[in-house]
Amino acid sequence: MHDILDIRVLAALEPISSFSPSRLRELLEYCHLETIAQGQDPFAGRSLQGQSVYLVRGELEINYADGNNVVMCADSEWARHPIGKRQPDISAAKALTRIQLLRVDDDLLDQMITWDQFSYHDESKAPQAKKNADTVVKRLLNSGMFSAENLHNSPFAHLPSANIGMLLERIEVVAVWDKEVIIHEGGEGDYYYLIESGRAQVTRLVGGVQRVLAELKAGDVFGEEALISNSKRNATVTMRSNGVLLRLKKHDFLELMQEPLLHKVSYAEAKKEVANGATWLDVRHPPEYRFDKLPNAINVPLNDIRNAVGALSKDVPYIAYCQSGRRSAAAAFILAQAGYKVNVLENGLWSIPKSEQQ
Repeated sequence: MHDILDIRVLAALEPISSFSPSRLRELLEYCHLETIAQGQDPFAGRSLQGQSVYLVRGELEINYADGNNVVMCADSEWARHPIGKRQPDISAAKALTRIQLLRVDDDLLDQMITWDQFSYHDESKAPQAKKNADTVVKRLLNSGMFSAENLHNSPFAHLPSANIGMLLERIEVVAVWDKEVIIHEGGEGDYYYLIESGRAQVTRLVGGVQRVLAELKAGDVFGEEALISNSKRNATVTMRSNGVLLRLKKHDFLELMQEPLLHKVSYAEAKKEVANGATWLDVRHPPEYRFDKLPNAINVPLNDIRNAVGALSKDVPYIAYCQSGRRSAAAAFILAQAGYKVNVLENGLWSIPKSEQQ
């Protein structure tokens, strides 16, 4: 796939264009590129549900259920955005030329955007103490703990987004040495670990002999099983080089995996609140906002939400929204801590009925 698709293709798509080159390379592993012959319907028998699908080559005719027909070209502005998002159902489609479509899982993409947008913001307006804290946060983000693979497979795939900030504050950084035993088989579960640098080996005692179960490297995580199941450690982890580990205490790990108390409202409830004076608050990237914002919404991207504290009026209630509800939950938690009245559109724009989408 890498011979056909590279990060330059991804960098032209929204909201993927916000990713750093290293993040784009991670996403490559989770993208699927398919070629459709001229005259074929690329969506016949294949749902768009749960995926962001982009036209990256050729011309495609799309017929919508409301009777609207459009021709999309891969080099057009519309092709930079996912097909069918916040639009009526597609009744039929036809490849006018040989086309290529790029598919990526919606949930993984949204997780990656949430972590990146939450953590990278304008530091120029922040006090020095906050800038120092942000330096630590960026170190953690670059560690591999929040790589696409770990967001997809590790416990952080289920971390409530409103808890991201507290998670980053509570992680400890520890230096470790070659041959140091980090976890003892049969011991109590006390920490969840990520290897920032160095190598480690996982072993288990079988028939009086230590059997090697796995070799761990930078970016790998371990230790969650005993925390989640509240059981003894089932293996030993020993460093095979000097290195640096990031760790999270059991209490913090379990606490942060729980959804915080945020007030979520349905789309019907949100519309009533807006009619009574609340303001839609779109926390996505500006290109996403311009593409399909809700009526009269204001745009404060999640990565700039801290700087908006004090600038936004506290006299106005807000309904925060994003694509899925993940980014808006993180933004709402920050604003609520600062004394704002803010609710979250449950499940984001994905929750809006097709009949009401523009």
